[in-house]
Amino acid sequence: MLIHPLAERLRTLGLAAMADAFLEMQNHADAADLTREDWLGLLLDREITARDGKRLARRLSVARLRPNAVVEDTDFRAPRGLDRTLFHKLAGCGWIRHSQHLVISGPTGTGKSWLACALGNRACREGIWVLYRRAPRLFAELATARGEGRLPRMLAMLERTRLLIVDDWGPEPLTAEQRRDLQEIADDRYEKGTLLL
Repeated sequence: MLIHPLAERLRTLGLAAMADAFLEMQNHADAADLTREDWLGLLLDREITARDGKRLARRLSVARLRPNAVVEDTDFRAPRGLDRTLFHKLAGCGWIRHSQHLVISGPTGTGKSWLACALGNRACREGIWVLYRRAPRLFAELATARGEGRLPRMLAMLERTRLLIVDDWGPEPLTAEQRRDLQEIADDRYEKGTLLL
């Protein structure tokens, strides 16, 4: 059997990780002891793992979360009144699957943004599409989209996102236009998506 042409055919079919695993297994002496079913199982596992990794990387890229925020690194000793049991329940993402909304509030500097990004990261790892936006930037993007005639398309994109995180909600009052935009976003998410403020 010709090894390299077979690997190239796998690549042509879009099975690059399987092709790489096939070539690696050819170079291991222990691989000769494996049955055909074991070989196939190992090749499929490699391909599935690679595809899952690519999908996760895509979800994280689209989400634009802070890269160092992960649920596992949460410091419960920090004096911010964070309930460990509740936070672990939130990290299970059931509230997202049931289209429930969440508001994280507290004084400046207590890590609200970090906690929101950590929950968003966890959701991405659970296969949920997430989008993180700071409120000033989101409202600016909506105003620009309105001016360019792209507002319906942008609102549709926001609606398709399962978890929308709106961060840095400041103390300044919303304009009438911003209130309408926020109402539209909230209405679009009713029983279809989750909003984390």
